[in-house]
Amino acid sequence: MSVVHRLTAGWLVDHLSFINQCGYEICDSFACLGGVPLNTSVTSTEDCHVSSTFFATSSSSSGPTHSPEDAIETEGKTAKIRYVFREEFFDISKPHIIAPPGEQLCPGCPDIIRIFFFLFHFLLILQKRKRKCLFNQGELDALEYHSKVRKLIWEGTLHLVQEGLKSGFLHQRTAELSCRKNNVPVVCGLAELCEMAKQFPAATESDHQAVYVLEDETSRPEQDLLSCVTENTSNHAKIIVLMGQKYLVPPKSSFLLSDISCLQPLLNYKKKYDVIVIDPPWENKSVKRSNRYSHLSSWQIKQIPVLTLAAANCLVVTWVTNRQKHLNFVKDELYPHWSVKTLAEWHWVKITRAGEFVLPLDSLHKKPYEVLVLGRVQGDVKEALRKSEGLLPIPEHKLIVSIPCTLHSHKPPLTAVLAEFIKPGVECLELFARNLQPGWTSWGNEVLKFQHIDYFTLLQKE
Repeated sequence: MSVVHRLTAGWLVDHLSFINQCGYEICDSFACLGGVPLNTSVTSTEDCHVSSTFFATSSSSSGPTHSPEDAIETEGKTAKIRYVFREEFFDISKPHIIAPPGEQLCPGCPDIIRIFFFLFHFLLILQKRKRKCLFNQGELDALEYHSKVRKLIWEGTLHLVQEGLKSGFLHQRTAELSCRKNNVPVVCGLAELCEMAKQFPAATESDHQAVYVLEDETSRPEQDLLSCVTENTSNHAKIIVLMGQKYLVPPKSSFLLSDISCLQPLLNYKKKYDVIVIDPPWENKSVKRSNRYSHLSSWQIKQIPVLTLAAANCLVVTWVTNRQKHLNFVKDELYPHWSVKTLAEWHWVKITRAGEFVLPLDSLHKKPYEVLVLGRVQGDVKEALRKSEGLLPIPEHKLIVSIPCTLHSHKPPLTAVLAEFIKPGVECLELFARNLQPGWTSWGNEVLKFQHIDYFTLLQKE
C-alpha cells in the first residue's frame, strides 16, 4: 500500500511504492523471439504474440523485422519482465536547506551547523533585495497564511514522522550522507510534439474515432495518438514508441496527449468523472524567466470545461503553489466559475528519508509544503445525496506527508488517500498530468513524461 501510516492528522505516503505497485509487467520480447531483440514490440503477459511498432515514425524504425510465424515457432518460450521506478529519484537523505534549532522534527546535525545555514539563507535573501521594504504585499499575505497553518503542519507531521521512525520506514540520518546523482533522461519534447500536431492534416468525420485501444499487432501513425484518447484495457503494462522514445503504459489506464487547445477528443470520450485532479501550470516570475516550462494565465485556466467533464457531486482537487494570489484565485474565482463549492485545504508536506522537512518550515523563500484545495461540483441535491451516501465527509484539513520525487512536479498519488471519501470504481481524471495511473484517465501536453522507460529499471525476469 502507498499509505504507510494513517493518523487523525493525515497520511504518511510511500510515493515510490505506489508507482511500483501499478503493474509494470510485460512479456520479454527477447524470450519470445529466441533472444533476438525487438526495438519496439509490445506483448502481454498472457500470451506472446508479436506486436508492431506503436506510433513509431518511419525514421525510428530500425533493426530486423519479424513475422507472426516467428512468434508461433517460439510459442511457450515466454518470460515476464517487471519494471520498477528508479529508486534514486526518491533518494533525499538530507534537507535542501538545513533548518535552524527549534525547527527540526528529528535533529540530525550539530546546532552550530544549523545556525550557520539559517543565517546564510537569511543573509542571502537580504542581499538579493535592494528595495526599501523587506516584504511586498504578496509575501506579507503568505506569512499571514503560514502563521495560521503552521501549528497544524508542525504537529501533524511530527506525529506521522514518529510513526514512520518506529516502523522503520523512515531512518535517522547518519553523519555520512548520500551523494548519489540523479541522471535525468533526455527525452523528446512532448509539449513541442503537441504544438507540431496542430500542423497535421485534420481527420475527416469518417476517419474520426473517440478512443484507440492498445492492441498487439497494430501500427498507428502519431497523429492518431494526438487526436483521440488512448486506452490500455488489459491487465498488463504496454510499451508504446513515440518519436523513437519508449514509454510504459500501466494497465487499465487511458490518456490524451494534447495541449489545452485540443481538448475536444477528451470531450468526445463521453465520460463523466467523479474525481478530477488538476495541477495547473501556474504563471510566476521564475517560470517566465527560465522559459523552461509553459504556463497558463488565470483566464486560460478558467476556460477548462470542468462542468462538461464532471459527474454530479464530482470531487475537484486543485494543486496550488505557495502564492496567496493563486490560492485566493482558486477559492474566490475559479471554483465559483465552475460551480464548485470549496470544502477543504489539505497540505502536502515534503520530508527526507530521515523525517526532516526538506526546507525549513519557516523559510522566507520556499516552504516544505504545497496546498490542495478540495471542493464539490454543486448541482442536483438529490443526486448529490445519493452519491455521497455511506461516504465520510471531506475533512477540513489533512496532511499528506511523503518523501518527494526529485523530478520536477512529480506529485504524490492521491488514489489511496481519497479512497475513503469516494466509492470504489468511480471514474477519475487528472488534468495537466505528467504520468499515468491505473484506473485513471490522464490528460496533458506532457502526459507521458514520467512514463519514459529510462525512468525505470528492469527488476527481474520470471
